[in-house]
Amino acid sequence: MSVQIFLEGKLLGIDEFLLAPAGEDPDPVFLGRSHWISLLSEILPRALLAELGLAKILLGSSGGGQFMLVLPEEMRGAAEAFLEAAAKEISDMSGRILKLLWSITENLGDWSDVRRRLRETLDLRRGTPLAGATLDTPAPDAATAANHYFASELAARLRDADSAGWSPENPGQVSINSGRHTWPLTASADAVPLARHAALSDDGMRPASTGALAGRASGLQTWGVLRGDVDNIGIRIRRAQTIEEHIQLSVMYKQFFAGELEVICSMPEFWRKVTVIYSGGDDFAVYGAWDALLGLASEMQRLFQRFAEQNLQDFPGAEGKTISMAVALAPAVDASLGAVFEEAGRRLEAAKSADKDCIWLLGRTLEWKQFHEASTLKDSLMRMASEFGCSPQYLRDLCGIYRETQSRLSRRQARRMGGERPWRYHRRIRRILGAARPAGPQRGDYQKAQTALIGDLIGRSAVTVKLRPAGRVALEWARLSAEA
Repeated sequence: MSVQIFLEGKLLGIDEFLLAPAGEDPDPVFLGRSHWISLLSEILPRALLAELGLAKILLGSSGGGQFMLVLPEEMRGAAEAFLEAAAKEISDMSGRILKLLWSITENLGDWSDVRRRLRETLDLRRGTPLAGATLDTPAPDAATAANHYFASELAARLRDADSAGWSPENPGQVSINSGRHTWPLTASADAVPLARHAALSDDGMRPASTGALAGRASGLQTWGVLRGDVDNIGIRIRRAQTIEEHIQLSVMYKQFFAGELEVICSMPEFWRKVTVIYSGGDDFAVYGAWDALLGLASEMQRLFQRFAEQNLQDFPGAEGKTISMAVALAPAVDASLGAVFEEAGRRLEAAKSADKDCIWLLGRTLEWKQFHEASTLKDSLMRMASEFGCSPQYLRDLCGIYRETQSRLSRRQARRMGGERPWRYHRRIRRILGAARPAGPQRGDYQKAQTALIGDLIGRSAVTVKLRPAGRVALEWARLSAEA
């Protein structure tokens, strides 16, 4: 009986490659690069099996920048030759930034031993990047040709493509609607799971620009990037006891993000406002109108919570069962998509370092419960203007209370004092609301709404008060919504 081997492949340098200089038209190149990376880890393992004449069932897991296959020992040499050719072109197209590494080991021993051997081989290859590598200098126009491929082939055509393909003439490329071997991207049993929704321009001929998406926002006309990542997914995967459990978890997470993200982006409130950057094995990124991003974050968290409750309840521990996100707003309408994407990544890392199961938004890291409270409070703040006639200026005045308090009290002072006396804030907020509202009917309803609003902003303690982070986010959220 033939000995089986495991082959694990991994793309390294993804973030550096995405953010590398992209020439005169950086946003389409950035999107094309992202699509290329997403497709490489799906198409390469399928192409390897097809070239070797092996069954599709030998594909274990794929996507998210990595893949795993089960192969007969006799195919080891052919598989390595295939990957070496692909790795060379991938390196050339990325300007020596993106690298394809792989490790191979026999299917002997427990899965924990197999996994350890695969990891050790990958670590060895990562630590010796020049071993077996050619030091040829890429052609001077290689980067320009690659950027043209990313922008014109992937960024422009992927959304409406029926299939993705691979050919031995270009082992590091993914072709759209062509190739020796092709795989469907539309709904079918063999379809490659990939979220590729793009909001179209007004003429419906191309993906909408960031400026066009900003113009579709309610309130302040700007755009941003939303990034999300499952908390402690690595620990969850490492706890898998068998290869079957490892594959089950990997495929389950990938299909959730690819499927649910595509469905959510197709909903009426999102389909013209957001575009998918990528969906990975345990993370995702989208960009679009800032208000749509906040709604999409809430919906993704709700669906992931349901997914975890239904599919992960038999797995002990909280690892891999929560998700954290971050929203970064563009500093200007014409800002670079890559720069805002990078900022969202920094904010996401900061949020995950401080907490888990949270979102970074408008200068604060909130638990998801606080985020939903902020959303409700934002609606109450907007209601004061729409139903009770308060001037939108009152939102800026209320924001000033937070800024003044932060500048006046040091962290040590605030901790020692336990907060400020509540009547000071009650008096100031009532004065702001009263000055912002013209005289009129519904006085009783207005006073009830005012009292509830004050309690939501500063808490309901009768002794001391601290301005709530959710209240600060809600005020900024409402202020952006009220901007003309």
